Amino acid sequence: MPSHTIDINDGPSYRCSDTHTLLEGMESLGKKGIPVGCRGGGCGVCKVHIVSGSYSKRVMSRDHVSVEEEALGCVLACRVKPTSDISLHVIGKMKKNVYRVVEPTSALFLST
Repeated sequence: MPSHTIDINDGPSYRCSDTHTLLEGMESLGKKGIPVGCRGGGCGVCKVHIVSGSYSKRVMSRDHVSVEEEALGCVLACRVKPTSDISLHVIGKMKKNVYRVVEPTSALFLST
């Protein structure tokens, strides 16, 4: 089972096997609050734009990804499995959570 590097432009990268969807791989990032929606291609929450790379895909709701958008590389991450390394932009409702940067807490100093 080959594993591929998925690079989220202006965000983190992660590894994803060709047996998992891009969304399943994204969940491995451990980001809290990534909305995953229905996982069946019907809600559109996980919409991404694939900039480069190849993938296999399953049926997606045309309410969320038109034929024209799909031709330009817009897909639902829950319906796509990588067949090579992929570069993508998150454009769906989960965008703010994927790109969110958690600032490290500063150390507290006690004076005596």
